[in-house]
Amino acid sequence: MSTARRHSYYEADARERIAGLLDTGSFRELLGPAQRAISPHLAQLDQPAAFDDGIVVGEGRLRGKRVLVAAQQGQFMGGGVGEVHGAKLTGLLQRAARTGADGVLLLLDTGGVRLHEANAGLIAISEIMRATLAVRAAGIPVLALIGSGNGAFGGMGIVARCCTTVIMSEEGRLSLSGPEVIETVRGVEEFDARDRALVWRVTGGKHRYLIDQAQVLVPDAIDAFAEAAFDALQPDTDGDDTERALTALQARHAALKARAQAWSGCRDGLEIWAQMGIQEPQRLPLLDTADFLAATAQRSLP
Repeated sequence: MSTARRHSYYEADARERIAGLLDTGSFRELLGPAQRAISPHLAQLDQPAAFDDGIVVGEGRLRGKRVLVAAQQGQFMGGGVGEVHGAKLTGLLQRAARTGADGVLLLLDTGGVRLHEANAGLIAISEIMRATLAVRAAGIPVLALIGSGNGAFGGMGIVARCCTTVIMSEEGRLSLSGPEVIETVRGVEEFDARDRALVWRVTGGKHRYLIDQAQVLVPDAIDAFAEAAFDALQPDTDGDDTERALTALQARHAALKARAQAWSGCRDGLEIWAQMGIQEPQRLPLLDTADFLAATAQRSLP
């Protein structure tokens, strides 16, 4: 095991995450900084640009399996999606559908659409979603890995839920609207964005795992994400059996409706956890991943 694999996923940047996840020396970057695929909009707004526009895309191997990888660079504009950023991600997904692969890994680290080029970013999100579903229809699993500082919010939160499997750590966050957005629109009475413990109880990896919006919860270690991703790289055959896929989708929708009805009055993850029959739910944020998984193994979902 390489030194990089033992490192924190949360603290790593995009290229460090890729280097730690993939087999040593196997990664080949596409449209790297030397090609200078730069946003055409930022200079017009006197904003700094990045030669890779805040996303690294390429292909490599994960324990021998051929994978295509996209890693968002959260340090650049909060991982925001703009025209070029989105086009690189869409192109990678289209490449997977066209050439085949054992899987696609999306290492998400983003607050959503880049406000500086919002219209272009919104269009890009729709293209990314369409491309993600096309890859899945081709029987290729698409995995969302979320364990970063920005998490996956906005349109990219929707993209994550379009993926075959969502893998999170406790430190990751997943939601549509961010806490600050909710507070701005609905007021602090609705959601206090300064209450960081509340933010993690509602958007964090533990809660998303408990309510089945993340299928796998791992410790904050690159090797743990690599192992979970390898295990999840099984062919998605939903596209080969339309009737079975429709039945599964209808069952999923029914479950989501039941959960929305059961939890509609809850204002905190703690209240939902209690409804699941979890004993002493207030202790869950303090548990490490292994103890947390053991303590919640018998949770009851609507």
